[in-house]
Amino acid sequence: MDELDRNILGLLGADARMSVATLARRLKVARSTIQARLERLETTGVIAGYTLKLGESAKQGRLRASVLLSIEPRAQAGILQRLKSISEVEKVFTTSGRFDLLMQIACANTQVLDQVLDQIGQMTGVKSSESLIHLSTRIDRAV
Repeated sequence: MDELDRNILGLLGADARMSVATLARRLKVARSTIQARLERLETTGVIAGYTLKLGESAKQGRLRASVLLSIEPRAQAGILQRLKSISEVEKVFTTSGRFDLLMQIACANTQVLDQVLDQIGQMTGVKSSESLIHLSTRIDRAV
């Protein structure tokens, strides 16, 4: 990846609907150059897809939490399989350190969050968990 690729990704990160013509105009290169770069970035897996990023007004009424899980050795595969069936679980990351998994959960309210946490806590192989409820987003640079 060179500077042009990074600039393309930066512009698309801000607006994934930006047309090839607009990208070319903003980056002062030929439209065919942008098209070729996008095809290469997609083929090599740098760009995995184009998606919608919800704004704060769309997230209102949704409670988000990060949940840290400590699990028993060799229990990860089974736990991940069960977590996939819980619709409120948005993302699961493996981690280093005191906890084994980090999850992002989105629920309608605290009652649903409580039910989801109980469901996760009852899974075979889960040793302990710690939950952090998200209050407000101060910085979001996610692409």
